[in-house]
Amino acid sequence: MSTYVTIGAAPLTIAEVVAVARHDAQIELDPAALDRVAESRGIVDALAADPNPHYGVSTGFGALATTFIAADRRRQLQASLIRSHAAGTGAEVEREVVRGLQLLRLQTLASGRTGVRTVVAETYAALLNAGIVPVVREYGSLGCSGDLAPLAHIALAAMGEGDVRTDAGLVPASEALVHAGIAPLVLEEKEGLALINGTDGMLGMLALALHDLEILLTTADVAAAMSVESQLGTDAVFAADLMALRPQSGQAASAANLRAFLTDSPIVASHKGPEDGRVQDAYSLRCSPQVHGAARDTAGYAATIAARELASVIDNPVITLDGRIESNGNFHGAPVAAVLDFLAISVADVASVSERRTDRALDPARSHGLPPFLAHEVGVDSGLMIAQYAAAGIVSELKRLAVPASVDSIPSSAMQEDHVSMGWSAARKLRRAIDGLTRVLAIEILTGARALDLRAPLQAGPVTGAVRDLVRTVAEGPGPDRFLSPDMEAVTELVRSGAVARTAEEHAHVS
Repeated sequence: MSTYVTIGAAPLTIAEVVAVARHDAQIELDPAALDRVAESRGIVDALAADPNPHYGVSTGFGALATTFIAADRRRQLQASLIRSHAAGTGAEVEREVVRGLQLLRLQTLASGRTGVRTVVAETYAALLNAGIVPVVREYGSLGCSGDLAPLAHIALAAMGEGDVRTDAGLVPASEALVHAGIAPLVLEEKEGLALINGTDGMLGMLALALHDLEILLTTADVAAAMSVESQLGTDAVFAADLMALRPQSGQAASAANLRAFLTDSPIVASHKGPEDGRVQDAYSLRCSPQVHGAARDTAGYAATIAARELASVIDNPVITLDGRIESNGNFHGAPVAAVLDFLAISVADVASVSERRTDRALDPARSHGLPPFLAHEVGVDSGLMIAQYAAAGIVSELKRLAVPASVDSIPSSAMQEDHVSMGWSAARKLRRAIDGLTRVLAIEILTGARALDLRAPLQAGPVTGAVRDLVRTVAEGPGPDRFLSPDMEAVTELVRSGAVARTAEEHAHVS
């Protein structure tokens, strides 16, 4: 990807959001976009001079929308809006989430449909490029009228107020702006609303989640392959012609991965034939493509919704293409909230089936010859017993996190905002769920690696063997019990970074 991401020429992609939010890619504003911004600002200036009230330009906001505000009080109105709405509380939100929030609001500003001045868009771009990250707190958004409180904290920092994070740590925004040579914004008519009416927080977290899930769902296939192989399961059930009988695209992709990851495995070959004696593997092994595939299809649908939202202009009121300024309800986060919840359900299901595969590997009644808990000296050593406890505890939490936030609503703003999406809440719990899935898969991979070692002298296949060797760079193989938590954390990082998925794909020659 280019060092720079251009804003305003075309809708941002998920990859571009991740590049700026997580990897600090620099941004540039498209000159044509700035021309559009200046043109729509002319419309707002004309309305500001009109003695008739226009919402967001010469009136109050929300339940105070009918209150006319005189011209000499409008700067104070804009500043008061931002200060009062910067009412977040709780822990600081992660840096990448805040940068995504900044970026996506800038994309809407650059659309030329919000009526802000060009200096507003230029200031937001400068804040991002300078690495100035406003402090945004976890609670405050109901996901309707946009992510009001989180976005207000961004705007507050652009005004030179509140606190921000920089390379120097936590500093006042005023100090950070001076250091970066950025003039604080003094907001004019309409600009306060334009800076806070958007689904940018929940959308940014959705984009980051979809990027991470693409890696994790491939990793889930790797983990399943290691479990099937080390537990003497069969790969025959993943055959392409069997998958074609049920043309679910996600299932087919997952099964194709499993076939590729198990190709040329001496362990799988060692027990093929009628002498094996087993008719069918357990569901957690046999149905891995069905479960993982359902999650892939869910992610595909969520990506469609994300792409539409990334191409959207979310503001209220908005400047139409023919120059009208119109109120609307596009800030309601329902489309995004629903898919965030849908993804949390799929994440819980993938983690659940992973934990079941791990548990089978540790149970001598079901593991087909592996020692209890994969322990070195049974009775003295506990092996991976408690690692499975950790996975089980996470899965239990993921089931709670799968309860939808988007079916909830609570009225606010004196009943003007009487139905809200809770999309920000849905996004926050999905982030926690993805972290949990990462850890559950890491535990299965750690378990699968040890189980493969314990099948010696039989050798793992080329793909699973390469992943096992990767695990061995951060965690030792079978032996007496040792401090296990560092191994679990190290393998978790291999999963999170995508190293496990990349290793598997490189050795399988699949994409």
